[in-house]
Amino acid sequence: MCATCGCSSDTHDHHDHNHDHSHSKKIVDVEQDILHQNNLLGERNRGYFEAKNILALNLVSSPGSGKTSLLERTLTDLKGEMDFYVIEGDQRTTRDADRIHATGTKVTQINTGKGCHLDAHMVMHALQGMKPKANSVMFIENVGNLVCPSMFDLGEKERVVIMSVTEGEDKPLKYPDMFHSSTLCIINKTDLLPYVPFNLDKAKEYIQQVNHQLPVIEVSCTTGEGLQDWYGWLKSKVLIEEEA
Repeated sequence: MCATCGCSSDTHDHHDHNHDHSHSKKIVDVEQDILHQNNLLGERNRGYFEAKNILALNLVSSPGSGKTSLLERTLTDLKGEMDFYVIEGDQRTTRDADRIHATGTKVTQINTGKGCHLDAHMVMHALQGMKPKANSVMFIENVGNLVCPSMFDLGEKERVVIMSVTEGEDKPLKYPDMFHSSTLCIINKTDLLPYVPFNLDKAKEYIQQVNHQLPVIEVSCTTGEGLQDWYGWLKSKVLIEEEA
């Protein structure tokens, strides 16, 4: 069970013997209350970001897709062009935060313990300690999970879902809420395409089935291929924020 959202195997449907589900309404009510409170704080975070003209991006993916590697390349390649801040979410350790700190970027680690996602309160608390400058970019690297993070608004402007070619191309069909709620999809590790059974065209087809408005960028953090497209998208969002 997730300690913060209450998701558990109690809602499983892989068997057909009977259970007493008289407690199900209580579970639904608790979930709705948690999401309601989170959404209120998410709006508060969004107001903070908008007031300071901070572009906030929520990076979501399954574990091992390469979120941190993408961040490292981005922060290194665009160093000096923008002011960056990073909030790192993991259940345990500071490994990813240490990697981000090595780029010279201010970073705060959030360890969720048994929690499977970041929530708006965690982000709000991190912001109070970081005090990011106006006209900057805030990356929020969520816990590796394609399910629960899709439900929790952190106050971000953009939600970027990252999938890699080492995963199945059917990820968008299996986890549609995440892809439906995202504003950009990055397909990472394209340098491995010759060595893995990943159908790139099928992946794009499935993405379009779930969210036909979701743009897709193919990148390799190893070779650098496609990164300029990602940087161009990011810079366009910063310019939009500044003009607004």
